[in-house]
Amino acid sequence: MAGFKAIYARAAKRKGGTAALEALLPKPPKDAALKKLGDDRVLAEMTRRVFCAGFNWKVIDNKWPGFEAAFLGFQPKPLLFKPDEFWDRLASDSRIVRHAAKIMSVRGNARFVDETAKEHGSFGKFLAAWPASDIVGLLDLLGKRGDRLGGNTGQYFVRFIGKDSFITSRDMVACLRDSGLDIAEQPSSKRDMRKIQDQFNAWAKETGRSLTELSRICAMSIGENYSADMLRRGAGLSED
Repeated sequence: MAGFKAIYARAAKRKGGTAALEALLPKPPKDAALKKLGDDRVLAEMTRRVFCAGFNWKVIDNKWPGFEAAFLGFQPKPLLFKPDEFWDRLASDSRIVRHAAKIMSVRGNARFVDETAKEHGSFGKFLAAWPASDIVGLLDLLGKRGDRLGGNTGQYFVRFIGKDSFITSRDMVACLRDSGLDIAEQPSSKRDMRKIQDQFNAWAKETGRSLTELSRICAMSIGENYSADMLRRGAGLSED
């Protein structure tokens, strides 16, 4: 594997220098913030990521106040007490995107969040306690216990909720492959995901940077060179 210094230097050159690159990096996530997170905000973020999957993110963002109202502020317990009729009516509710399977995923994920909160005090505390050195384990759990939280949806949920993590975007994976990591172009197997985790763990130890920073630097070092403005505005770009 190529050393991370070479990857960083390439990313800095593409973005106009070290200062410009550093300005594009997010602040390292803090587990302390996760501990204070309400279960309603966790379920809200799960729902946003599920509905954004395969859909225009801006449409979801524009309709989000309607989502908050329709799903009772995403409070898990009140939602779990709602009868089937409540969920059936949502399938024709114009305040949200009317996708029956995704609507029902809110019910399943409300149960997942509630059960996890009972075990750990809150879902945020559960996330805070999970080691960043095993994000692939967390993603596997989300895929198994959550509803429609596998694959990229789970990765985006973990990132947007504020947990230190990597995202296997096209450019990030291209960077790893270019650096010598033997993984598929679209890694999804446990073997490939573990290789990615191990490499990021090694780079984190080498650089002292968070997985989030490392992932973003990797993605910005290769592929289409998006402008700083596009990176700040554009959700879902192949750059992480």
